[in-house]
Amino acid sequence: MIRVAAVGDIHMAPDSAGVLRPAFETLGECADLLLLAGDLTRHGTLDEAAVVAREVAGLDVPVVAVLGNHDYHSDLQTEIAHLLGEAGVTVLEGDGTVLDIGGVRVGVAGTKGFGGGFAGREGGDFGEPEMKDFIRLTKRCSEELRRSLEDLKERGCTVRIALTHYAPVADTLAGEPLEIFPFLGSYLLAEAMDAAGADLAVHGHAHHGAEHGMTSGGVRVRNVAQPVIARAFAVYHLAVHDDDAQARAANTGAGALH
Repeated sequence: MIRVAAVGDIHMAPDSAGVLRPAFETLGECADLLLLAGDLTRHGTLDEAAVVAREVAGLDVPVVAVLGNHDYHSDLQTEIAHLLGEAGVTVLEGDGTVLDIGGVRVGVAGTKGFGGGFAGREGGDFGEPEMKDFIRLTKRCSEELRRSLEDLKERGCTVRIALTHYAPVADTLAGEPLEIFPFLGSYLLAEAMDAAGADLAVHGHAHHGAEHGMTSGGVRVRNVAQPVIARAFAVYHLAVHDDDAQARAANTGAGALH
């Protein structure tokens, strides 16, 4: 069993320094890795990112993150990723990483993702250049996520997790105003997960959404925005499949999750 701790939308700044550290220091007792699902800062500044870095540096478990829209606000996303990397955090954007957890190869594929809406109410890359750019960014993020998940499979990962900031399904947006769904996520992210296979999908961004959802292909989706989970982090348990079971899970998105 792989124990996955996850949280997003912690929106840290100098006045919140040290708030999460005591809880994070218990991770070695209850989890095998920590996923950060974006919006780690309030305004995407380096002093805010430094607070995040101190909060997660030197933990007993590996930390993997994607950035969110708040982390991009000051156009310092590259510098923020570098700063977090110096603290030992693996920051993903269109790529993946492999962790050895008790002899099990666990792969995490990550992208911030973007908006666009959900099947039947989605935007299209047609019309004004701004609209085409909007949707093409989502398509690019989704395609990179699919390729990263497929690469992790080829690298022999027994467990694969998709980590995004924007939501892949509408299920976990329940509670948000319908009018803003197109700005909270895209069905294209879910299509990428279903095409490549994953045991779990984790995202943030939707502060008033719901924790539990599922793609049409059966991949479990969890919204771990801190206002939703109402704690320092949530922990999910993933079964480790043998080769035959993993092959079936890649096709169906199945896998035990608690």
